[in-house]
Amino acid sequence: MRDFYSVLGVKRDAGADEIKAAWRSKAKSVHPDQNRDDPDAGRRFTEVGRAYEVLKDPEKRNRYDQQRDKVEAREREQTIMQQRQAAREAAERAKQAKANAERIMAELARAEAEKAKADKQAQAAQAAAQSKAEKPQAQAQAQTQAQQPGQQQQQQSQQQAQAGAGAQAKAENASESPEDVVSRIFGDTPEAAAAAETLKRESEAAESARAEAAEGSGTVKGPSILAPIELLSSLVRRIRGVQPAPEKAPDLIVEATVTIDDLLALKPVPITLSDGRELRVPIEDGASDGTVVRLKAQGLKVQGMARGDVSVTLRLMRNDKFSVDGHDIKTVLPITLENAVLGCEAEVETPAGPLAITIPAWSSSDQAIRLDDLGLPNGEGGRGALVVELRIMLWEKPDDKVTDLMRVMREGLYL
Repeated sequence: MRDFYSVLGVKRDAGADEIKAAWRSKAKSVHPDQNRDDPDAGRRFTEVGRAYEVLKDPEKRNRYDQQRDKVEAREREQTIMQQRQAAREAAERAKQAKANAERIMAELARAEAEKAKADKQAQAAQAAAQSKAEKPQAQAQAQTQAQQPGQQQQQQSQQQAQAGAGAQAKAENASESPEDVVSRIFGDTPEAAAAAETLKRESEAAESARAEAAEGSGTVKGPSILAPIELLSSLVRRIRGVQPAPEKAPDLIVEATVTIDDLLALKPVPITLSDGRELRVPIEDGASDGTVVRLKAQGLKVQGMARGDVSVTLRLMRNDKFSVDGHDIKTVLPITLENAVLGCEAEVETPAGPLAITIPAWSSSDQAIRLDDLGLPNGEGGRGALVVELRIMLWEKPDDKVTDLMRVMREGLYL
């Protein structure tokens, strides 16, 4: 909502005389005749006239102050609601993050305990196997002479094959796939699936490397019994060491030319980017000259960076009949001197076609007729106004009677 007090440069408690003096000063400084090189002089002059028209009338000023107070109160309420919503969302995110962290730490503690237990069992099994192997060693040496070399070699091969098969079966029964581990802890989410796939490839590569090393040493080893625990630990380390999100590429700043008809019909307009891509810019309810529309992830694409946005500023195409101020559409209606003094019925052009209006008697060039709900959509379910600025025009040729009348009014009666 335009602040008419700021337009005139006065405070909200200014008196009628102060407002009138400010209007005269502003109107004189921004008058189009004094600023012929400024294309916006007419718009500013009309705006000053509109502000004075509202503030000089106590009834209109009172209605304007009430409406402005409502708008400011609504804006404050919206700000408070947005802050409360942001606080609720932040609290919910913090609660979810805390729950995830507690679940991860509990799972990590359980995994560490299982790993310690498995290590202890492996050490005990190794000690028992070593003790058991020392007892029949003497018997094996005594039987060596009685056994044929071929039979001895065959028995050793069978023992090694049985030991390898048993270890492999035990590892298969105790192990879980990366998808099962990640799904059990973090649920079936795209992020968890991606993490599981990555860890699966890393686990397969590690197993392949161990197999090659074992083949080179002449021994056969199955999958590690601690694979799920190692997988979980790797995943937790990955989560703890999460890298920051990639920096976003700079936004593209462009302008799109729109017409008043585009703004009224909310019609998307096309633009062409510097890289040759063509995009369509949506015109939303409430858009006007200078509105910025942001197209998410449609901008520059730089390797290692998130794709930037396209920031589009709407620029109104120059129109000889109409101009736009916020959501108001403005036009100029020339009237003759006698119609300004006596009043008349006139026809004014609008974007929707000609419209009949009434010019009140004793109208001047600083006055404007405001026709509500004929402007642009304001984004609140309503529309701005069509503001008709009156401009008094003299005849093309001088009129002797009018000239004598003006001389009498200026100099008084004379013989």
